[in-house]
Amino acid sequence: MPEDNQRLRVQDKKVIKVAFVGAYYAGKRKFEYMQKNEICRGVVASLGSEGEGVINLISGGRAFVPGCIPGEEVEFTALKVGDNVVYGKLNRVLTPSPQRVTPPCPAYGRCGGCQLQHMSRSAQLAFKRDLVANCLKKLGGLNVTVGDTVSGGQEYGYRNKLALPVGVDARGRNIVGVYAPRSHRIVPVTHCALQKEWCAPLLKSLLTFMNGAGLKGFDDSTRKGVIRHIVGRQIGENYIFTVVATKKIDLSGLAAILDGIFPSYALWLNVNAGTGNAIFGKEWHLCRGVGTFQGEDCGVRFTAGANTFLQVNDGVRALLYEAVRAEVCSPQSVAIDLYSGGGMLTAMLAGSCAAAYGIEIVPEAVRCADELARLNNLSHKMHNLCGAVEDRIGEVLAATEGMERVIVCDPPRKGMERSVIREILKSGADKVVLVSCNPATLARDLGLLCGSLAEDGNKIIKNPVYMPHSMQGYYEIISVTPFDMFPQTKHVETLVLLSKKKPDSHIVVDVEFGEGEGKISLKDALKRAEGRKPKSKTTYKDIQNYVEENYGFKVHTAYIAEVKRNLGLPMYDAPNAVEELKRPRSHPTEKMVLAIKETLAHFEII
Repeated sequence: MPEDNQRLRVQDKKVIKVAFVGAYYAGKRKFEYMQKNEICRGVVASLGSEGEGVINLISGGRAFVPGCIPGEEVEFTALKVGDNVVYGKLNRVLTPSPQRVTPPCPAYGRCGGCQLQHMSRSAQLAFKRDLVANCLKKLGGLNVTVGDTVSGGQEYGYRNKLALPVGVDARGRNIVGVYAPRSHRIVPVTHCALQKEWCAPLLKSLLTFMNGAGLKGFDDSTRKGVIRHIVGRQIGENYIFTVVATKKIDLSGLAAILDGIFPSYALWLNVNAGTGNAIFGKEWHLCRGVGTFQGEDCGVRFTAGANTFLQVNDGVRALLYEAVRAEVCSPQSVAIDLYSGGGMLTAMLAGSCAAAYGIEIVPEAVRCADELARLNNLSHKMHNLCGAVEDRIGEVLAATEGMERVIVCDPPRKGMERSVIREILKSGADKVVLVSCNPATLARDLGLLCGSLAEDGNKIIKNPVYMPHSMQGYYEIISVTPFDMFPQTKHVETLVLLSKKKPDSHIVVDVEFGEGEGKISLKDALKRAEGRKPKSKTTYKDIQNYVEENYGFKVHTAYIAEVKRNLGLPMYDAPNAVEELKRPRSHPTEKMVLAIKETLAHFEII
């Protein structure tokens, strides 16, 4: 049945029971074969990294269905069927979870801005904690305890910045909104639930101006149109608005409308005629106002412009930065702030440390950081460098050699460059603090810093000699704390504290045996001896426990024996064996077979 082998099979409640006991029921369909656009049912086992529900398939594959909560039985339509995966659309929830709530936004489910509005607050916080923990374990090879997710309290209307695409609908009418999931199709919105109240009048003003001036939104498929994005930011009682267009245009008409709504604002035009996904181009024009505004946060006065990086959630940002300051600062330490943005955190660190260095690639942000140092009387302690971190970290480390150094890293979503990680490892800094908005790249960077991952040319591999409690020269994780910087979404900000590992109390002596090219070190000799030691016997109970712990179900010893037999592994006579079964023998499901095989590989039996 080659055709059947290409299809996936989903469990319903009856199937789960049948698969567990391994019995045969005449006249009952054991499996549902899934095809595109077919309506299916299943029980949600967990959540994926995108916040979508994961339904385990009997074949060993998975179905991913957004809008679900673990434990729910749901009905969904299979939109895309692959060799071992299904992507579905939720039709209805048959058995709702107690954690399910009604999303307040009418665009929820159609736009790609939020993924978790259907979940209670507590469920969202638990998901983000588990997401970080799973990424660190699976991608970074790190088994660490992740703390509870820190919440700032405000679930909606928390964003101090918006960046929304502008385009046209099927009828050619101008629209502004949010991209649909995994597409550049714009879902029109008049107000976003995550944005503050000023979002709605800004969007309305922009559309009024465009329609009156005969300007069209940008069509990504045809590359026609003028207005690409509208970007807004609030700083205290002031606002900075940026219109991104494909060419230089006159924005005086928009300014005339905004004058009647916003008493204090700046209006920028950014020209971006490129073909990439970057919002901003390199050409900037100030059309109205002063361009930058001053604000105050965590006792630090700062200046920010249209392209200055600031965390979008003021409340959680304050909690995060205070946590960094509490752990990092001492009168004797020197803080090195990598990817420092507008310099707010650098200034906080400079106020409590002997000195602070910030490295940032965006010139405007560095100018804001210099102004911030002046405003807070920190020019003698706060040093801002403009350039790529990988290009300038060396000179900062050289200038601070011999000092008590703490390195703070808040990189973009792509994480840190390999060369930066090498410089940190080489520096021997006493403490390293990582702030990351991407658990996947965080896991990679931590793996390299802690030694669980290693570089192999251009590849990153699991370190074959990783020994968490005895490796020297790397860092160890002190704490991992997620912060809910982005409620209602799949995104999470994570704070990780690392400390330089102390050398072991014993002296390591590298003794070599033999002569010439054939000599080997004592370390290699011990490694060879360790590899030749007879392995302890793995029992059926060991296999059963591992399967239950890692896959969530139990397997009978008979199923393990059947898998071993089919693999050609040696079998042993059992003293209680019988020559003839009194009832038909049951067999393990494909899911069980896969779990048993992976367990045998774990114990190095295969």
